Amino acid sequence: MIGHADAEAAFLEAWQADRLHHAWLLAGPQGMGKGSFATRVARFLATHGRSGDAATLDDPGDGAASRLVDAGNHPEIIHLTRQPKDKGKELARNITIDQVRGMIRRLHLSLSLGEWRVVIIDAVDDLETDGANALLKTLEEPPARTLFMLVSHSPGRLLPTIRSRCRILRFQPVDRDVMTSWLHDLRPMLDMAEVRAIVTASGGVPGKALVLIDSDVAAMEKKLLAIATTGDPGNRLRDALAREVGGSSNRERLELVIDIVPGLLSRIARERPIADIAPVLEQWDRVQRTVRDAIRGSYDGSMVGFEIGNCLAELAPRETQAAR
Repeated sequence: MIGHADAEAAFLEAWQADRLHHAWLLAGPQGMGKGSFATRVARFLATHGRSGDAATLDDPGDGAASRLVDAGNHPEIIHLTRQPKDKGKELARNITIDQVRGMIRRLHLSLSLGEWRVVIIDAVDDLETDGANALLKTLEEPPARTLFMLVSHSPGRLLPTIRSRCRILRFQPVDRDVMTSWLHDLRPMLDMAEVRAIVTASGGVPGKALVLIDSDVAAMEKKLLAIATTGDPGNRLRDALAREVGGSSNRERLELVIDIVPGLLSRIARERPIADIAPVLEQWDRVQRTVRDAIRGSYDGSMVGFEIGNCLAELAPRETQAAR
């Protein structure tokens, strides 16, 4: 994954000096590969000693330990995540207190292989309240040679006392030019217009860009831009948009629209004189309120789509609006 260079350098510097903090908080938007980074760290520590001169987390290290990691059988790597509910595909809402207690019991055992035990909690945001409190007690008195990797998409929602006991590694959205080059190399069959549309809609988040590859972002962006350009007299385009994103089966299409709109509004603002930017900002605030209200309540996707279309239609040139 791209966007990990600074975090990797910071971690390796601490490891090389044998001064690893016992808890690391991996903070940033979902889709930045924080879980993958935590897994790379776990593999690295399982296959290496307390310190050394390895220049990358992908240094192979001990082959036997590496094979155990690949098989998911390394005894000193503990991974907590939400589990499927009732043997189904749907995941539980939280990481439970019972999972945390099971992890704590394992921490009382002596190391059976290697020099480190690694606990990955992905995501620590998903802990039940009792689980978060139990984790806090463990972080306050951490077992020797145990390292915690706490993945967080919303670090501001965590207990301040958990944050204060961690070293924070921040995963920031990737620069637009870097994302464009990466995605073009990854999917050379995509034309550059589609690549640029995906990069804009992803907001610099690689994981989101990968999800958007098969979503025909450019085509949806074109539909939304047509509403903003023509004002959609007669509501034909807005009605079509509402039908396309309405219903539970079209949830991904609605999320695609929500991802595209910020970049589209930014593009419209850049193309306008400074004196004409205020209406764009006003509609951006309106879109945000619409999405926020939709998330809070049980919403109809078609209504959200139509309202977003209304916001875009308000940005049509004045002469076009006069003709509506």
